[in-house]
Parts: sequence; structure tokens; C-alpha cells
Amino acid sequence: MAERTTSDETMSRADLAAYLRHLATEFEDETGTEQLNVDVGNKTVSLHPPESVDVSIDVVERSTMFRGNHETIQLELHWKPQAAE
Repeated sequence: MAERTTSDETMSRADLAAYLRHLATEFEDETGTEQLNVDVGNKTVSLHPPESVDVSIDVVERSTMFRGNHETIQLELHWKPQAAE
């Protein structure tokens, strides 16, 4: 069974930076909880990443005559959850 929680929204650059800082702080948490809390829309999802995480970064720059310029960054993080102790 797969459970997906998705949120699409528009953020200011400052709000996005704050969200990414919060996510970074969750990954850096040294309290020993080994739990990562991610806010997705109006829900908080608890995850359990190991010490090493697979990372994929994809940047696309497009320029078309009719639609103008578009830029995209996709960041994907993959892991198998740590076993609960």
C-alpha cells in the first residue's frame, strides 16, 4: 500500500527559503529521535530517514517563442526507512 500526501501552492521566495531551512533543520536534528517531520499542506508527515539518503536534482530551462521562458527545479530524496527500535 502506498500513501501519498501532496500539496501544490505558491510561496514567496522568503517563505520557500524558510520552509527549506525547516526541512534542513529536521534532517540535522541531533536529538536522537531519528524522526523527520515534514509539513505538507495542512498535514504533518513523520518519516524515518537513515544516515544516508539518495538525492536526485533535476534542473530544466525552457525557452519557447509562444510561452516564454520557464525554469524548473525538482529535488527528490529516496530512502528505506530505518527500523523502529
